[in-house]
Amino acid sequence: MTQSALIESKNAAGHGPASLDSVLGFHIRLAHGAVYRHFTETFAALGLTQKQVSTLWLVAEMPGIAQSELGNRLRMDRATAMSIVSRMQERDFLWRERCPSDGRKQLLHLTDAGKKALEEAKACIEEHERWLKSRFTPDEVKKLVEMLARIHE
Repeated sequence: MTQSALIESKNAAGHGPASLDSVLGFHIRLAHGAVYRHFTETFAALGLTQKQVSTLWLVAEMPGIAQSELGNRLRMDRATAMSIVSRMQERDFLWRERCPSDGRKQLLHLTDAGKKALEEAKACIEEHERWLKSRFTPDEVKKLVEMLARIHE
């Protein structure tokens, strides 16, 4: 049976997918796993996670961003954002300062070591992106990004 026939077929009762192969979420999970494994392998030498790289990148783009805003933009809960920021501070990749207008807010800035780590991370991201995009044409990449955005936005 072809892939498209599997997707169109129904189980004996006429409900739901006929096979696991026809479940879109299953394929998204497999794709996520493959992308995550490659990312982890690519970043092994740097010792950085996806969330840590995203944190460094966003702080570089928005110096002085509030820790709470960083969490919101990266869709992390407060405890996760705080943990990542604390880890990045322990590694001397960023520093916090109290917001002059609101002492409850922590504003974030990259250190020189953080800027260097981000440069190295961006080189790894280039390699990772080449690997990922090599599976698609440029038009397919554009369409895939558009379609995936419909799920996460």
